[in-house]
Amino acid sequence: MWYVMQVRTGTEENIRCQCQRIIDRRILERCFIPYYQQKKRFQGQWHIQERILFPGYVFLIAENLEALMENLKHVIGMTRIIGTGETIVPLTDQEVELLIRMGGDKEQLVRLSQGIIQGDQVHITSGPLQGMEGAIRKIDRHKRIAVLSLDMFGRTVDMKVGLEIIEKNKEKNTKACLQEM
Repeated sequence: MWYVMQVRTGTEENIRCQCQRIIDRRILERCFIPYYQQKKRFQGQWHIQERILFPGYVFLIAENLEALMENLKHVIGMTRIIGTGETIVPLTDQEVELLIRMGGDKEQLVRLSQGIIQGDQVHITSGPLQGMEGAIRKIDRHKRIAVLSLDMFGRTVDMKVGLEIIEKNKEKNTKACLQEM
């Protein structure tokens, strides 16, 4: 089962390292932080940077929740495991599938997507956002990111991912180009 641990933003890597060091591998299969790629321009060149996909969260894969909870008591800085009320709830199959689809099973890195804007429609041409155009709530072309609105952790979450718009056509020009063909 996949669980999500809430931590103070900025301490994610520290908590992940503690979990890997303290918790027995027979209890904790894997502990990770999903990242996304973003293009950023500095020193006159474009660079690809990796940013945390869900700031303030660390993901855990374990089968025995009771043993996991007992071991997490030794982790300094852990806030809580996400759940409903007092009940700890693992991620749903759909949430796990989404994370694997976007970031890969082991790597958990959401690579840059590329797309075009035609009129007021976004079309993703490559990358993990293909087929997810309906979830895109906002595009910041300057920062080269898309904000997706998804149901995660039992609520609606805004998730930033890297998106480079390589072409933008106004609807009138697109129709004129199609008629010329």
